[in-house]
Amino acid sequence: MKHDRDASDHLPLERYRSYLLILARAQLIPRIRQKLDASDVVQQTLCRAHEARDQFTAREPGALLAWLRKILTHTISNAVRDLKRDKRDVGLERSLEANVEKSSCRLEGWLAAKAPSPSEQMVRTEQLLQITDALAALPDAQRDVILLKHCQGLSLAEIGAQMDRTPASVASLLRRGLQELRQKLAGTEAVHDSE
Repeated sequence: MKHDRDASDHLPLERYRSYLLILARAQLIPRIRQKLDASDVVQQTLCRAHEARDQFTAREPGALLAWLRKILTHTISNAVRDLKRDKRDVGLERSLEANVEKSSCRLEGWLAAKAPSPSEQMVRTEQLLQITDALAALPDAQRDVILLKHCQGLSLAEIGAQMDRTPASVASLLRRGLQELRQKLAGTEAVHDSE
């Protein structure tokens, strides 16, 4: 059992900060984002995960991401509930959980492998973390447009309404954001190729 305890003590939770931040930003609509900071939600999520690390015993690839997503969902739900000062809303939690899963699946959809082996799953997880690191490094407006378009599946007009921008402005932000994202990812691959 000492080995299991040691493994849980060394969960690399900080490595998942950008991943959680991107998922949190995708769920916090602008009106809530004015009152609730995604970085604070992620910090609370990581603290809760650290406190509960002994409960995480899974060894299969992807299990840590699923566990962190579940904690993130509960953290967002609790924060939104506190803003509304209502009792627990199970429907909100289920809706948030479904939306977090959908956003995560859309991010993972950028990595085009079907039924990966455990080693391929580990590679995909690392690629997913590289994508979320690159997304987190984008300017806020570009990142938000990419998340709204590719994680929530909104149209340019819907994004424009949420961000108080014209569809043409949204399209321009999206184009520049995707271009910068590709450059950041190409730079990441160049660093890994040189190692």
